[in-house]
Formats: sequence, structure tokens, C-alpha cells
Amino acid sequence: MEKIGFGGSCHWCTEAIFLSLKGVTTVEQGWVASSADPSRFSEAVLVEFDPQIIPMKILIAVHLHTHSSTSDHSMRDKYRSAVYTMDREQQAQAVGMVQDSQQDFEAPLITEVLRLGSFKLNTPEYLNYYFADPDKPFCRNVVNPKLQQLLKDFSAVVNLDKLAHLR
Repeated sequence: MEKIGFGGSCHWCTEAIFLSLKGVTTVEQGWVASSADPSRFSEAVLVEFDPQIIPMKILIAVHLHTHSSTSDHSMRDKYRSAVYTMDREQQAQAVGMVQDSQQDFEAPLITEVLRLGSFKLNTPEYLNYYFADPDKPFCRNVVNPKLQQLLKDFSAVVNLDKLAHLR
């Protein structure tokens, strides 16, 4: 198993996206700070995955395509567009993968590749937010469209049983 972090949009959305993928075993949702800036926390998830089932390259592609990875909007302090890596080797691989993905986008990617510094887990009532009750208004109005896009663009790596209610 390997671990990697992702931030870019609401951690409830990001958690639901990565929990919907084959080969992802756990998703921890909360706030992440990089090792370079340990006091700057933003919403993010830590994803544990089996690289034999879903390679890191696919996880990064899913991440880049499921949030505003080219938009430097006013909420970037809260929703930092980033890939958080566990070591130098993973960081070098992720940098290359993000650079290679630029060809999929018209605008420049703003997604940073950073070393993980600290992680603060969200409180229990907000964990597994989407799958605990997908009928909540936020889930229907904000998370569902992202999951429908995930199904459209990445159906080969989606656990279709988890998203059967959307098909």
C-alpha cells in the first residue's frame, strides 16, 4: 500500500471522489500543511491505495480533472490545489505526472506538488460525509455532479457498486 494527499476543493467532495475508486482502501479527510509551510493548513484528504490496482498517475489525473486545478480563485487559501507527497521519490514522480498532465488542459495548472508536513483529521461526524447520507442537499447539489463527472471520465477505475445510485 502507498499513501498520497490531495487538496483542491471541499474535503467532503474530495473524500467522496477517492472513496469511489477501485484500489483505494482508506481516505482520511481533514486539513493538511506542507513541510515547507507548516502553519498553512487547507482542506485535503490522505489516500491509501494499492498501486497494483490504481497507479498514482491515475489518482493524480482524477484529482486534476475533478477540481478547478487551473483556477487561482479567491478561496485558494482554504482549498489549496496540491498533491501532498510522502517522500522525495514520490514527490519527483508526482511533479513529472502533473507536468505531463498539462497537455489535458488549455489553461496552466496551478496545482502544487508539496511534501506532507502535518495532517489534522476532521471530527467524526464529518467523516465519510457523502456516503453516510448522499441525500443531504450539499451532497445532491455539489458532490453528485462531481461524482457524475468522475463516472463519465474515469469509469474504468470507479467502483460502480459505490455509485450505483447515480446511474
